[in-house]
Amino acid sequence: MFCYQCEQTARTETSAGCASERGHCGKDATTADLQDLLVHATKGIAQYAGRLRALNAPDREADAFILYALFTTLTNVNFNAARFVTLLKEAATLRDAVRARYEAAARAAGQEPQVLATAAATWQPAADQAGLLLQAADVGINAGLEQVGADVTGLRALLLYGLKGVCAYAHHAYVLGEARETVFAGIEHALDFLAQDPADIPALLGESLALGTLNLQVMEMLDAANTGRFGTPQPTAVRLTPVAGKAILVSGHDLGDLQALLEQTKDSGIQIYTHGEMLPAHGYPVLKAYPHLAGNYGGAWQDQQLDFANFPGPVLMTSNCIIEPLPAYRQRIFTTGPVGWPGVRHVENHQFAQVIQAAKALPGFKATEPEQTITVGFGRDAVLGVAGAVIDAVKGGAIKHFYLIGGCDGAAPGRNYYSDFATQAPQDTVVMTLGCAKYRFNRHEFGDIGGIPRLLDIGQCNDAYSAIKIASALAEAFECGVNDLPLSLVISWFEQKAAAVLLTLLALGIRNIRLGPTLPAFLTPNLLGVLVEKFGIQPIGEAQADIRKTLQLEAA
Repeated sequence: MFCYQCEQTARTETSAGCASERGHCGKDATTADLQDLLVHATKGIAQYAGRLRALNAPDREADAFILYALFTTLTNVNFNAARFVTLLKEAATLRDAVRARYEAAARAAGQEPQVLATAAATWQPAADQAGLLLQAADVGINAGLEQVGADVTGLRALLLYGLKGVCAYAHHAYVLGEARETVFAGIEHALDFLAQDPADIPALLGESLALGTLNLQVMEMLDAANTGRFGTPQPTAVRLTPVAGKAILVSGHDLGDLQALLEQTKDSGIQIYTHGEMLPAHGYPVLKAYPHLAGNYGGAWQDQQLDFANFPGPVLMTSNCIIEPLPAYRQRIFTTGPVGWPGVRHVENHQFAQVIQAAKALPGFKATEPEQTITVGFGRDAVLGVAGAVIDAVKGGAIKHFYLIGGCDGAAPGRNYYSDFATQAPQDTVVMTLGCAKYRFNRHEFGDIGGIPRLLDIGQCNDAYSAIKIASALAEAFECGVNDLPLSLVISWFEQKAAAVLLTLLALGIRNIRLGPTLPAFLTPNLLGVLVEKFGIQPIGEAQADIRKTLQLEAA
């Protein structure tokens, strides 16, 4: 295996990348290699699906499979090698079916079908896992490194990893019934481009920024899916301490799974708790209307082994962020959707009867603890609803600066920087946050500025769309560009969704982003130099020093 798609990748003085029998995320070499081969297979599907779409005959089966398949290859999503053997066979069958549909549609339109000769378009799966692993050796992320060099390989990785994030967000929207042909077309185009082993650096950079633009549309689409189904987020106090009774813990990102479980547990006496990136669910009116949505339990995804072990009920893991289940809770954790772990029970199609049965059999919380709360739900509508007061506070000097401190959390050293930055930010500044990085400081008492809370929890990582809309509205109100606002972006990245969001910010021309705790391993010194020159991107430093720099830049 070779993998450097996430922040926790192995690093040495001379190289970076997990290349042993087991990655730092817990993924074994077999699963990692099969995932590389699945990415390769989706390129072939996309090549034919894109040509079929150009004939005004889009293939929804292919669209949905590409989203799901690429989602399963994200960090901390699916670790079940057997599942990937099955997906590879499905991919080959689907690719051949889409090719046949394309050829028929082309002839019906009076055209001669193109004969595609790329490796992805002609690949045929080996008969068994051992044969598939031999095929995977030729299609890993660093395939062709000796021929094209580290810069081209790194840009291919940036495009692919951003594309994985785009597909994950698009899948979240798709399962809620939101889909756009322009999004599917953009995803197919990017996969088709990668299938041709591009080696032109300007073209790769251009495609990466185009993907960032596409991801903005995808995040808008997911925002529409979430608000259309669950209502517009509202500032809401969320209980952090348990109440007595049977309980189920829901982690991951999928709000549709949470709603289905809430519906199936109505009047059952079972309390439902959120974990990790599910915390923002409490701000949505439709979800918080369920009286048994009791609160949030635990912290960010990397704390799950302790949180899940201490939780006295079953755990439902949705979408992503799973870590190897410990023996203490392995028999009471369930996965659904794209998530998977060998030996863990998997449920599909919102059939949560087993989870509910487990909750009834387990003890639940014996007593109600004294109430503690935090407030979530400061989406763009809530913030812009008081835009007048915010603008007056800026003009009057009460608010000197805004910080967006967001992104992924993780266990690597250096992430205390984000809590230090947030808690040490001057009292006349406002901190906006999104993603699970908020758990490092969301219990801190920030106070308010003239009734405006100093800490505004905007939501999940995909709610970067709300942050962008807030920044754009402020720029319009002050008749300036976003880069001219008293606003600094301090981003913690971990995996491929973060890569997609970063590309969106760069595509929008947003400059001087501070990124950490370490820079992506696939960004070579030359590529980093390009990003510094074009966008002013910079690694994080020491929190207090970085705060002073942002305020000095504003004064200048």
